[in-house]
Amino acid sequence: MPERAPLIVIVGGGFGGLATAKALKNTPAQIVLIDRTNHHLFQPLLYQVATSELTPGQIGSPIRGILRKQQNTTVILGEVTGVDKDNMRVLVNSADRAAVPVPCDFLVLATGVTHGYFGHNEFERFAPGLKSLADAVEIRNRILQAFEQAEAEEDPSRHRDLLTFVLVGAGPTGVEMAGAIAVLIRHTLKSEFRRINPESARIVLLDMAPRILGSFSEDLSRAAKERLESLGVEVRLGRGVDQIDADGVIVAGERISSKTVIWTAGVTPSPAGKWLNVGTDRAGRVRVQQDLSVPGRPEIFVVGDTASLDQDGKPLPGVAQVAIQQGRYAANVIHRRITGKSAPEAFRYFDKGTLAVVGKGFAVLQSGKIHISGSLAWLAWAGVHLQFLAQSSLRVSVFLQWVWTYFTGQRGSRLIESLWRPTSEAGR
Repeated sequence: MPERAPLIVIVGGGFGGLATAKALKNTPAQIVLIDRTNHHLFQPLLYQVATSELTPGQIGSPIRGILRKQQNTTVILGEVTGVDKDNMRVLVNSADRAAVPVPCDFLVLATGVTHGYFGHNEFERFAPGLKSLADAVEIRNRILQAFEQAEAEEDPSRHRDLLTFVLVGAGPTGVEMAGAIAVLIRHTLKSEFRRINPESARIVLLDMAPRILGSFSEDLSRAAKERLESLGVEVRLGRGVDQIDADGVIVAGERISSKTVIWTAGVTPSPAGKWLNVGTDRAGRVRVQQDLSVPGRPEIFVVGDTASLDQDGKPLPGVAQVAIQQGRYAANVIHRRITGKSAPEAFRYFDKGTLAVVGKGFAVLQSGKIHISGSLAWLAWAGVHLQFLAQSSLRVSVFLQWVWTYFTGQRGSRLIESLWRPTSEAGR
């Protein structure tokens, strides 16, 4: 009888998990990729779905479609709820069964992060985060509904609250989202309403840090702030949010009335550390070794946002490039073990630079000592993001939509997908 091929289980179809699977395409092993959704999501462009520039289908790709030519890989739609590391298996909930054990010889956990409210989980009800397509569609609904409700509102005193948008967190997501909302108002909505003036809308970006885009240099942070302010965004720094409720937020004792609050601040890693019962950092990310394996378990790897690894005395950032490079490295380690080759050198992240877009035609770029802001950085941002979309058809679609929106102001999808139903047959 032929010897059984090693079984590799990858949990998560994000950047890290997908990079791992693709890098194992020539490995003599059976690969199982498990994800609770059927699609790979290009998260850096989620804010463009939330602000109607792109449709969900333009940043999401079916995982089965991406891996369709990879004969050694099986995709399972299910949610991993635990890891039995002693018996090397993961526990999976599927549509009709719970805690189904899936055995493996090698395990790669690439389970990512979710919203983190710094111990104030009660904020989530009033301030949705932006981590999934469902989140993006919900936020898009809220933004568009705010203008529709203001147009129908008979009491002008309520327009201000309806048209105030508060974003909590001035990292890349918050900055990009604030700029995108400002452009949506200025270039798309401004001429479409008759009873309200969309340009009277108020956009407030809050953060307790002393400056926005804290991972960027001070000069780029300053350039981004000036750009936001030129778009009409109020940037308030140095004070955290004390309370979020149905009527808005309270910051340093001051209430900012708003019906649309968006959480763009902290994140929380998956419970992989609890599943494995291993050491984690203060945020809950698994402390991995230099080959990305779990201490004492060389056959278990953790990559991406769920992993904690220091390089040159600093923790690696939770960005897509780190996850992709770690996924490819973990695949290389596994491939070499299976094929009897020597182990590679310790993992080292190669920083290709960091980008953030701030409104139409403007971005900031930082790569080593190179600091660029303006239209040139925006072109670099566009090229990089197009390159990393999962399928060539999406690259063409997104590029054409960007060009169309840039010159016409018309957006990809401004549908309000709500559960509202008419109250009578006459309303149909």
